[in-house]
Amino acid sequence: MALVLGIVLLLWPTKTLAVVAVFLGINFLITGAVKAAVGIFSHSLSAGLRILDVVLGLLVLVAGVIMLRNAAATGEALLLFTVIFIGIGWIIEGIMAIAEAGKGPTRTWAIVFGVLSVLAGIAVLVVPVWTAQWLLLLTAIMLIVLGVVGLVRAFTFGKQVLQAS
Repeated sequence: MALVLGIVLLLWPTKTLAVVAVFLGINFLITGAVKAAVGIFSHSLSAGLRILDVVLGLLVLVAGVIMLRNAAATGEALLLFTVIFIGIGWIIEGIMAIAEAGKGPTRTWAIVFGVLSVLAGIAVLVVPVWTAQWLLLLTAIMLIVLGVVGLVRAFTFGKQVLQAS
């Protein structure tokens, strides 16, 4: 499955992201409907919680409809959102590494790591679309490699068992 998904992602990245967005949109529709139904039909919750369930359910339902109507744009937005979070995460991790460097023997390495992490995070945030393209490409390549290795393992695994008996 990883091999097929990797090839599909490599050949049709935009359409693959759109398919992911469709599945996520369907999930949101179901989740939103269940959440709203719980708010409407559950009598064990307080009135405030029931109203909150209904409102959140309706918001999630609307998000699901929007995702299904604009699947390609939603897929690209989700990828961009992921890349932005990666950049922010690297900046935070770098700042934390520098702040926690202390005076131990690994202080220099902690500072180097922190500075590189902050710079990488800034680079990701400066060119998020380019980063997203590379992320898709590397993900597709890794899925293909893992798929091939998984297939080789699957076909060679049983040979040892048969030879031992």
